[in-house]
Amino acid sequence: MDWRLATAAALLALQGIGFGVPCVIGIRSVAAGEGVPLVMGFPSYGGGPFERVGIPTTVPLLVAFLVVGILEGVAAGLVLAGFRVGAILAFALLVPGALFWWGFALPIPPFLALGRAALLVWAWGALR
Repeated sequence: MDWRLATAAALLALQGIGFGVPCVIGIRSVAAGEGVPLVMGFPSYGGGPFERVGIPTTVPLLVAFLVVGILEGVAAGLVLAGFRVGAILAFALLVPGALFWWGFALPIPPFLALGRAALLVWAWGALR
C-alpha cells in the first residue's frame, strides 16, 4: 500500500469520524429541543456564519453534514483499497464540506482537506 494513499485515507476517516460522531450528538440534542451542544465551551455546530446569515442549526442541516461525513468514510475505504473513484469522491466532497466548515465555523477541516487533496494528487498514478 502506498503511504500517501494510506495517509489520505486516514485523513478522510479522521474527518468523517471526528466530525460525524459529534454531529450525531448534535442531531439528538437539537431534535430534543436542547439546542446545539457545547464542546470545550464552544457551540459544536452553531454560532457560525450560517446563523449570522439567518440559517439556524436544524436537524436536516446536521443530517446533511453527517451524510458528507459518512461519504468521507466511504471515500477513505475506497482510497485505502487504491480505487480512483475514492479519490474522485474525496475531491467532490470538498465543495459541500467547505460550505459546512464555513457555515459552522470549523477551523480544522480545511487543513485536513488540504492535506488529503495534496496527497491524492501526489499519488494519483498509484490509483486504479
